Amino acid sequence: MIQVFKGRKLYAITLIFAMLGALLPMATANAAYNLVWSDEFNGTSIDANNWSFETGTGSGGWGNNELEYYTNRAENARIENGNLVIEARKESYGGMNYTSARLKTQGKKSFKYGRIEARIKMPVGQGLWPAFWTLGSDINTVGWPKSGEIDIMEHVNSEGNTHGYIHWDVNGHATYGGASHAVDVTQYHVYSIEWTPSAIKWFIDGVQFREANIANNVNSTEEFHKEHFLLLNMAVGGNWPGSPNSATPFPAKMYVDYVRVYQDGVAPPSSGPIVSGGTYKLINVGSGKALDVQSAGTAPGTNVQQWTDNGTNAQKWTLYQNADGSYKLISVNNGHALDVAGSGTADGTNVQVWNDLGNGAQKWNIVQNGDGSFKLINVNSAKALDVSGSGTTDGTNVQIWTDNGSGAQKWTFVKL
Repeated sequence: MIQVFKGRKLYAITLIFAMLGALLPMATANAAYNLVWSDEFNGTSIDANNWSFETGTGSGGWGNNELEYYTNRAENARIENGNLVIEARKESYGGMNYTSARLKTQGKKSFKYGRIEARIKMPVGQGLWPAFWTLGSDINTVGWPKSGEIDIMEHVNSEGNTHGYIHWDVNGHATYGGASHAVDVTQYHVYSIEWTPSAIKWFIDGVQFREANIANNVNSTEEFHKEHFLLLNMAVGGNWPGSPNSATPFPAKMYVDYVRVYQDGVAPPSSGPIVSGGTYKLINVGSGKALDVQSAGTAPGTNVQQWTDNGTNAQKWTLYQNADGSYKLISVNNGHALDVAGSGTADGTNVQVWNDLGNGAQKWNIVQNGDGSFKLINVNSAKALDVSGSGTTDGTNVQIWTDNGSGAQKWTFVKL
């Protein structure tokens, strides 16, 4: 038994069994999931249908001797430029010397199994402790650790890695996990788990670094075969990171671009499931016209436009899901990928077809809108596939543009 300070309690880490725990830098994520829920943080305020706040100091600094007071103020949590911003501040509040925020989906959204991911960038500094994690939905009745806890991502101080852990009950607290491979947390990365009846696997940008065996409730892991809710927070101080010092930067901001949950074999509630390997036509909601390769061209660099739905191969696209959950769209007409010209990131950058390269300019996150349509967000630029000027005529150019929720950025997928 090894005593360490870590996580949300003073943990007694019991090394019970081999949990498939070696770093696994060559393993990549499963591509067989469909998006079932997401928060893209593109509104003007935090969505109360998805998130609630935990406030105050908790019991004993949330069980970890943390030093912050969690608030529900905009100073500590808000939507800003398409991100959830959680901001830790050095200020006197509620008898504490720091403030921050802690959000949860408890009672609103909960999940069992699937891929759970968030795209996050974080501050570094002594005493800072941002996290993306889950708790069992029955925590109010069974308590912790019988509820189970999955730490998808935790980062402390200025370390050049993150951590992934699980916590559960085996006649007392048990834990398993450890550090990731090297990563610059001050840049955006996708932190995720793949959670199945057999295992929990941890990934950064689709690259696996750890795995825990939970098959058949091995070693009393029944906590991981029930619904969990999600949490995002940034603690200040506590048993694991220790206290801030004079060099710790305040205010310290954690940016969350999105949170997404995918599940195997679950169809989005629209015109049918988006199937990796399926062929579709994409009809723009604003114009009623199809995503089209201009003049059925076959050369790399051929322009992409909208055109009256005519059923030709120039309007047929085969979708393949990438390891990171995004999709590439391959033109049936020419075998080229839907591509942002020059890997551009500016509003108005043209969309074309180009040789399939697998880069971010050819990766698209397909996100369901409330009306059942979809938006396609380019991974490289974080901007939406858009009909120029909300045009409705044949030949109107297709481009990328800041996500604004307009009909020009909404697409219906029709399976062929």
